[in-house]
Amino acid sequence: FAGLGTLPMQDVSAAIAELERGMAQLGLKGAMINDQINGKWLDEPEYLPFWRAVEQMGAMILFHQGGKTIVSDRIERYHLPNTIGNLADRAVTFGTLVMGGVMDAYPDLKICLSHGGRYTCYGIGRMDRGWRGLPPEGSKIEQPPSSYLRRFHYDCIVYTENALRYLIDAVGADRILFGTDWPYDMVIDWPVSWVLSLEHVTQEEKELILWKNLERLLGI
Repeated sequence: FAGLGTLPMQDVSAAIAELERGMAQLGLKGAMINDQINGKWLDEPEYLPFWRAVEQMGAMILFHQGGKTIVSDRIERYHLPNTIGNLADRAVTFGTLVMGGVMDAYPDLKICLSHGGRYTCYGIGRMDRGWRGLPPEGSKIEQPPSSYLRRFHYDCIVYTENALRYLIDAVGADRILFGTDWPYDMVIDWPVSWVLSLEHVTQEEKELILWKNLERLLGI
């Protein structure tokens, strides 16, 4: 097993120290964090030292919802804070890290957006259009957001074959990692069997998703 740690992200210095301890002393490969920390997104200047340290350590950061989402304050019913809010938060994370200049400042970051990055790929055209309409002082990037899609990794937890095929076509099979969402209530039943059963995903793509991409990314 190659584990990921959890970090006290409300204290940037402590988060960096814990990440270093986890990787240097415990043999971890990175950490799993939430999209926002006490209402702050991670393009805020105070988090730049964290991203610098992540890049220097070669750590992988997995974004996964761990509490309230952007939908929680609007509606709590029908599991929507998870089934919609989780997906919206992941797109905001992509947008803020890209548009906020974090990905340019630290080009070797290893970031995985769980749940296939969800609304990110489907809505990237609208994000590009919004970027083109910004005044020069309103943007920290010189290329459209879509040019950053392959700078991230994404897991395969998208639940339908059509969605996974769309994700593969958008970012490439080499950017997609195996995921299960275990042990949460949104877990995919028999996830390996699900991937292997897909008719419109090639055997080469399946092997990349199931193990080859993670072996390369984590150096295992």
